[in-house]
Amino acid sequence: MNKTLKNTLMVAAALLPVAWLAFIFPDVPEVVPTHFGVDGPDAWGNKRELFVFSGILAAVSIGVYFLLQNIHRLDPKRAHKDTSATFGKMAVGTVIFIAVLNFICLGMSARNMHLEPVMMSLIGLMFAFLGNIMHNIKPNYFAGIRIPWTLSSDENWRLTHRLASKIWVAGGLLLALIALTCPVPVTAVAMPVLLGIMVVIPIAYSFSLYRKGVGRSS
Repeated sequence: MNKTLKNTLMVAAALLPVAWLAFIFPDVPEVVPTHFGVDGPDAWGNKRELFVFSGILAAVSIGVYFLLQNIHRLDPKRAHKDTSATFGKMAVGTVIFIAVLNFICLGMSARNMHLEPVMMSLIGLMFAFLGNIMHNIKPNYFAGIRIPWTLSSDENWRLTHRLASKIWVAGGLLLALIALTCPVPVTAVAMPVLLGIMVVIPIAYSFSLYRKGVGRSS
C-alpha cells in the first residue's frame, strides 16, 4: 500500500470516534459519566468534556503511530533495520486499539452502554497482539523488554523475547476470556495478577540467562 494512503487511512481511523461523537452530539444528555469504577460510573461532567477526552485519545494515537513508523531512524542500533516492519505493524495495531477503545468509552459515556467487559477484553487482545509480534523485535532502545541483561546481549534479548511472546499471547487471550465470561470485579482482580506474571517471568528469565553466562558479553 502506498505510504501516503496508509498514513491517511490511519489518521482517519484515529479521528473516526471524534467524528461519530460530533454526529450523535445533539442527542447526548447534557450530563454524562466521565469516569467508571468497578461498580459503574462514579463521576459526571458536561457532555462537551467528551470532545476533550476523545480528541486527546485521537491525538495520542496519531502521535504514537508516526513515532513508531519512524522510530528506527532515531535508534542508535540502526543495524537492525528489519525492525522497522515490526514497528509498522505495532503502529497500525496501536491506532486500531485506541480507536476501538475510544468508541467503547464514548459508548459508555454518551450512550450509557455497559461495555466494561468488552473494554477489558480489548486490553487483553492488545497484549496478545503485542506478544504475537514481540519475538520479531530486534534489540533497540525504544521498545521491548529493555532491561540491563537483554540490552547487554543479542542472544539474551532473543531468548527473553521468545519466551515473553508466548506468555503475552497466552496471558492476553486468557484475560480476554475472563473479561467476557466473569463479573467485572473478578476481571479487575485478574488483570493486575496476569499483567504482573507477564512482566515478572520474562525479567526473571532474562536474569537467569545472565547468571548462566548469556549476556555477559555483547
